[in-house]
Amino acid sequence: MMKVADADRISDWIIRRGLKGAEETDLLREFCEKCNAAGLPITRALVIIDTLHPVHEGTVFRWRNDDVEEKAATQYGRTTEGEAAEGWKRSPFYHLLQIGEEELRRRIGFEESADFPFIQELKDAGHTDFVTFVHRFAADATIGEMDCVYSGWSTLCPTGFSDADMAALRRLVPALGLATKSAALAKVADTLVQVYLGRDAGQRVLKGRIQRGVADRIEAALWFSDLRSFTTITDTAKPTEIIPLLNDYAEAVITAIHEAGGDVLKLIGDGTLALFRADDPSEACRRALKAEQIARGRVRELNEKRRAEERPVTEVYVGLHVGEVFYGNIGSVDRLDFTVVGPAVNETSRIASMCRSVDRPILISSTFADALPDKERVNLVSVGRFALRGVGHAKELFTLDPATL
Repeated sequence: MMKVADADRISDWIIRRGLKGAEETDLLREFCEKCNAAGLPITRALVIIDTLHPVHEGTVFRWRNDDVEEKAATQYGRTTEGEAAEGWKRSPFYHLLQIGEEELRRRIGFEESADFPFIQELKDAGHTDFVTFVHRFAADATIGEMDCVYSGWSTLCPTGFSDADMAALRRLVPALGLATKSAALAKVADTLVQVYLGRDAGQRVLKGRIQRGVADRIEAALWFSDLRSFTTITDTAKPTEIIPLLNDYAEAVITAIHEAGGDVLKLIGDGTLALFRADDPSEACRRALKAEQIARGRVRELNEKRRAEERPVTEVYVGLHVGEVFYGNIGSVDRLDFTVVGPAVNETSRIASMCRSVDRPILISSTFADALPDKERVNLVSVGRFALRGVGHAKELFTLDPATL
């Protein structure tokens, strides 16, 4: 049985751990261990919180003290359809949401009904008492589907949870929920800035680089790509095909850039702007060329799949350049963009647009070619000198030897 003084001590501890930004798995484990040490006989516990993520709906955090191995954190997908939806509707958490209550308790070791599959599993495992809580957020405090914290607590203690144990749980669990929400919100912020700004730009923003006009002068390999005949495709394909097509090809390009160590800065319709950085410019250029190779293979596989499904296909045009750019915040006081600007960016875009004129899937500036390591440079062939719109002098452009593609 937990004493009031112990509950006070653990409550203070939760607040401090939450303020320090402790991980959810650590919060739950340490909380249960401290409760056990103070006489609150928790055997198994779980905490669930939804999130704002392109793929995952939320995460389940679990703890148990019966020496059975169990994953401490599991992300789950959408619970709105299929077996996941059916399982969710059979849970005590869903039941509490439907009836608008905060707490549900079943003393399953004392002839009370195990009226939910999850509670029946606990009873079959010898648990004597189970309580679940749903702590809701105010409407204007929700983010996406993150609108409450769910938790469940059970014990193998022969006498179940005492009145003092229940009082301690009712007092301490909301504090744990608040600390869990704090940790989850930090992950949401990290996810959002990376998804919408890019990995490196997102981290810079989270570290405080949000002042307008603050930009770094950096040397980087630059990538600009777009899709062949995209305007024709949008005019001839079914409207319902356009977004899936963009998503399919963007997935092939973006994953290739990330895999090769680059950062995607902007998606402009069917176009992609990215940069590659390294202490040695030759390494940055090598990574960009590696990304093009990976993307080319993925687009080839994607086209085979889409042709088999009788869906429209296309190719990716890529322009590569290297130069100095300004990398930082540009915009108004209430609408900023974290991106790169400078003549080198414009030149990269113009190089990519020349792919159509010379009928080559990739074009590379002479500056980029000169920066490449020797073993990569031998695979390049010149396609001639061209006047690029907005660029003062004609530029020699290179492509990959067709024999190597």
